Amino acid sequence: MRALLARCRRWVMFGVLLLALLPSLAVLAYAVFDPPLTPLMLIRWAEGLPLRRSWRPLDGISPHLVHAVIAAEDNLFCSHRGFDTGAIEGELRGWLLQGERPRGASTITMQTAKNILLWPGRDPLRKILEAWMTPQIEAVWGKQRIMEVYLNVIEMGPGVYGAEAAARVFFGKSASGLTRNESALIAAVLPNPRRWHAGRPDPVTKARARLIDRRVNQIGHLFACLD
Repeated sequence: MRALLARCRRWVMFGVLLLALLPSLAVLAYAVFDPPLTPLMLIRWAEGLPLRRSWRPLDGISPHLVHAVIAAEDNLFCSHRGFDTGAIEGELRGWLLQGERPRGASTITMQTAKNILLWPGRDPLRKILEAWMTPQIEAVWGKQRIMEVYLNVIEMGPGVYGAEAAARVFFGKSASGLTRNESALIAAVLPNPRRWHAGRPDPVTKARARLIDRRVNQIGHLFACLD
């Protein structure tokens, strides 16, 4: 019995070690190699959606889109080290003092960590792994690579992943030719790309895109790490 318990403990320790090492190995690999597929892509494909994606290097993506997604998703992308501590503190205060449900306070780096290896949802294990991977991605990749991977794997519509596929599907052009308005529309749908459509924007999407475009003007000095 003792031998069996000892063997079980060894297997548990091995499993914990493997769980800790696999994300780190993925971070190292994807610093050089482009992620082939993501868990979300496979999940959506299993649900019957198409899988439309085409990798583009960062210099082949319109700077307008880079600026728009920072304005929409993570204003402090160039200055934080993976976590927006101010936003996290605000979420905690709202939860502890007012009982508000936390909304995530996810940075672009955190979203990238989730997308390349993890599954959708807010369960504790996924959040722990996301928090484990985020500082490693910041340390190993750098801001340019983070943005490049993010803009190539993020879901931008039903079965549409990355800037190039979104530009082709919604506007019939390459990601390098996206205009400022088109970029703002793509950024506007990111919170709910299965409901909102950049190519056929409803009033809510248009209003959000206008807000993003105004914010780009206001925070232009915060794009330095990518310009």
